[in-house]
Amino acid sequence: MKLFIYQHCPFCARARMAFGLKNIPFEQQVVLEGDAETLVSRVGKKVVPILQKDDGSFMTESLDIVRYLDEQAPPATFVAAVPAIEQWCDQAWPLLLKLCIPRFTRAHFAELATAAARQAYVRREEAAFGDLDALLRETPTLLQALQPGLEELETLLAQERPSGFSDFRLYPMLRMLSIVRDVRFGPQALGYMNRMAQRSGVPLHFDQAM
Repeated sequence: MKLFIYQHCPFCARARMAFGLKNIPFEQQVVLEGDAETLVSRVGKKVVPILQKDDGSFMTESLDIVRYLDEQAPPATFVAAVPAIEQWCDQAWPLLLKLCIPRFTRAHFAELATAAARQAYVRREEAAFGDLDALLRETPTLLQALQPGLEELETLLAQERPSGFSDFRLYPMLRMLSIVRDVRFGPQALGYMNRMAQRSGVPLHFDQAM
């Protein structure tokens, strides 16, 4: 199987996690930002991740890919979502985007390997979020707003539970946050992040934090 991705993309991280957690071998292709043709020629639209199955057919939608991969390596092991974690993700998502998107445009990802690709990505995110430099200047205020949620997450992660579909939302979001240098992660969050990075093979962004 082959997976078309952007390295920074949290939705692509979900599919990459599923391959890693299920120990399923796969080929990975990073698509340059601005290269719509590679994606459109396969599924008719510019979207990632795209899974190319062994039979040559294609699948989109990250959680559909997760479910498919879970079925390919029985027994199915990804249990139901945890409502409290799903709620946490819903509440934190807008803040994460504002913190992480400006940093992603400046980071070193394979999909931004050319000047044209980086410019295409910056234009796309400016269209969605406006002035990215202004967003960076809001970092202290955004972090202050996020901190109560990180403290709440410590309690949620202290509870024993098997891996489940909520991890395919939570870990990619915390992975996004690892590019923000001044985030104060608690010990439960850090432990969870490091375990998931090791088990899934999807690395964190601490080496690029800014």
